[in-house]
Amino acid sequence: MDYKDIHVGKLIHQSVKQNKIDIARICNFLKCTETEIQKMYESKGLHTELLIRWSKLLQYDFFRIYSQHLILFAPKAANENPTNTRVNKPVLPVFKKHIYTKQVIDFILEEISKGEKTKKQIMDDYDIPRATLSRWINKYNNPGD
Repeated sequence: MDYKDIHVGKLIHQSVKQNKIDIARICNFLKCTETEIQKMYESKGLHTELLIRWSKLLQYDFFRIYSQHLILFAPKAANENPTNTRVNKPVLPVFKKHIYTKQVIDFILEEISKGEKTKKQIMDDYDIPRATLSRWINKYNNPGD
């Protein structure tokens, strides 16, 4: 899975094929034509309301793919200024912990094993604590797994 370049239409199409969902069922559920479905398969991105309907139909959280992209590639927050004494209550929910899926952990460990990035680069680029990275290496990089 390439988390840097997400093509959600292709992923949806793969899931439809894997689950052997009939096109008539898809058209009925999404209230659209086969031509519109084909255009969705070719689309790199979809409107959120449409993506949630696909997620329900295919019983797969396609939004999580974008969440993993943000974990890996979003820049650090610019508002982490210790001199800012004003405390504003956030309007949106605040997520305190990163949730790393096995696929993201595998992606990161693969970058290390292929020599694409050092451990230090991983920690800096993805804001992963040293202890967490060490735990992943010990847990998932053992021969015989």
